[in-house]
Amino acid sequence: MKITVITVSDRASRGIYEDLSGPEIEKLLKQAVPEIMVKRIIVPDEKDSLIKALKENLDSNYIITTGGTGISSRDITPEVSRSFCDRDMPGIAEVLRMESYKETPNALLSRGYAGIKENTIIINFPGSVKAVRLCTSIVIPILEHGIKMLSGEGH
Repeated sequence: MKITVITVSDRASRGIYEDLSGPEIEKLLKQAVPEIMVKRIIVPDEKDSLIKALKENLDSNYIITTGGTGISSRDITPEVSRSFCDRDMPGIAEVLRMESYKETPNALLSRGYAGIKENTIIINFPGSVKAVRLCTSIVIPILEHGIKMLSGEGH
């Protein structure tokens, strides 16, 4: 299984802020699935940079983004992901928001998205370490089944 983690952050991409969420996602994935291959990259909150990163990583089974899902004018991750994907997977984003809401009402302000581009599932996580811990724990149980379903293996 191959997963690319894309941190979407102006400050982290410029080295002003240390990316903590991307490494946390990688750590949790490797703890759950030791044989997993995880690639991490950081891009600014810019449409062209994010689209380029998404295109270059379509050889991954999953692309998980972290950051850019809020409501500030620079938060563009859901719109870019939605425009890039061929099909939506609303159940993932709905459950991530619902479970996150149990931790904080601020989760209602998250606009994360999930979808499919070719043979890759793309999932947007919020940018905080606390949020990515929860979101990663939610998606880990479906990773293997999602790959099988997408490759036509069925249930």
